[in-house]
Amino acid sequence: MSDLWPTELRVAKDRRVLHVTFNDGRSYPLAAEMLRVLSPSAEVQGHGPGQKVTVPGKRNVGIANLTPAGNYAVRIGFDDGHGSGIYTWTYLRELGEEGERLFADYERELIGKGLTRDPPARGL
Repeated sequence: MSDLWPTELRVAKDRRVLHVTFNDGRSYPLAAEMLRVLSPSAEVQGHGPGQKVTVPGKRNVGIANLTPAGNYAVRIGFDDGHGSGIYTWTYLRELGEEGERLFADYERELIGKGLTRDPPARGL
């Protein structure tokens, strides 16, 4: 997959989807929520085996910015302040191809931990 690279990275107007088109013509809409909760950052993945964090409450997260990381990846900043994940072209492709399954696994983890995709309710 190292021969794959994106020919287009486009954030939807509502900031909730990143559209990625690769040089082989395949295109994937990647939801901001999925990108956020499956971030490759150490904050989410942990620093070693068994340290992965299940991030709740990100249903409404948006993409704040994209920053190139060399010629192999992009750093995605989110409107909740998270911005340490560096998404390689290979990882973006994996999310395009496997994202539905990976997100379903995430949703099962949330349920198993008594967590929700919804942000906490704000007091009046």
